[in-house]
Amino acid sequence: MEDILIECSPGISGDMLLGAFYDLGVPRKVIEQPLFDLGLKASYNLKFKESKSCSIRGLKAKVEINDCSQINRNWRSIKELILNGHLEDKLKQRIYEVFESLANAEGKVHGIKSEDVHFHEIGAIDSLVDIIGVCAALNYLNPKRVYCNEPMLGKGFVQTDHGKLSVPPPAVIELIRQKNIKVLSSFDSIEGELSTPTGIALLSNLVDYFQLPYKYSIDSYGVGIGNLQFPFPNLVRVYKISPSEDSSFTQQINPNYEEISVQEAWIDDQTPEDISNFVEKLRIEGAYDVSYHAINMKKNRIGFSIQVILPIDKKEYFRRLWFDYSNTIGVRERIQSRWILLRRKGECSTILGNIKVKQTLKPDGSISMKPENDEVLRLKLEHKISTAEIRKIIKESSNKFKAFENWK
Repeated sequence: MEDILIECSPGISGDMLLGAFYDLGVPRKVIEQPLFDLGLKASYNLKFKESKSCSIRGLKAKVEINDCSQINRNWRSIKELILNGHLEDKLKQRIYEVFESLANAEGKVHGIKSEDVHFHEIGAIDSLVDIIGVCAALNYLNPKRVYCNEPMLGKGFVQTDHGKLSVPPPAVIELIRQKNIKVLSSFDSIEGELSTPTGIALLSNLVDYFQLPYKYSIDSYGVGIGNLQFPFPNLVRVYKISPSEDSSFTQQINPNYEEISVQEAWIDDQTPEDISNFVEKLRIEGAYDVSYHAINMKKNRIGFSIQVILPIDKKEYFRRLWFDYSNTIGVRERIQSRWILLRRKGECSTILGNIKVKQTLKPDGSISMKPENDEVLRLKLEHKISTAEIRKIIKESSNKFKAFENWK
């Protein structure tokens, strides 16, 4: 599976990113089908045309609006459009999260609830096309990881429906703060909006690492051209890359620091069967881990305490899971940090055959190896030997390990 590398040269916008994905080879049908499924087909015309910026070729994406009544939308109407649409779950989640982050940022800077935010430019049909099209393109490519360099923001002023705003706009500042994105200083002598709210919202929700992989090869690439004229090329490149085996290991610190979200609730009005199904749903949807146990609650009822550890970028999505799939009327949530050792899955060739194992890299550089528990049980039943014997055989065959993935 290939990775994706987004190169902001120097900034980012939704239309430039969309043009780059189309130039990369994402079919037009992939980009537009979700828009058709959401009933937006008659509202716009999407055109891609060859263009140049400082003699560098690429594609420019342009959206022509047919239905002016849909220019301004609020977050509530966009949310209903997305959630009621017949889209693949993973794609729907990506689109939702991009718009939700924009709504939260706009609400913060204007001092209102996100539900009441009127997006103006961001709610216009062209931004809907950019965001949904980019999410659909990435969903189609299905990369293992998405990398991006730090974008530049620009300086000066930009005219918006809110009036004349300084660059970077307030929503861009809030998005960068929320996601803790590192940015580069802009060219001192150049004025202009290098990165738009739509572009930053897409990066903040779709990018896994705001750094370049240590070593990689380029398989193919696409170029999206922006509308503004600068003394330098105004473009975005999207690469399909193949990192070298050791790239993700070499660039990381071991142990690796990351922030996680912890959500929990106490539930006393559901059956054990329902709780079991809900816990399994949390695991299927990507929770790092889930634990639950019986507790005594009010009126001497037996209930369940459920705690889930999950990626921080999925906290909004998991909040909905609690309310959609359990009877709880409230969820406690906190952000915590953790240190984790690099690990990878693979198999070890032994006298008992190939055995699935996990390797863990210790801070001193040593490597420990542990068999999957299901494998140990299988071998015990097949060969009638003890767990200690199985572990000894695996240890003696540690030099015959074959990795299925990079260190992560």
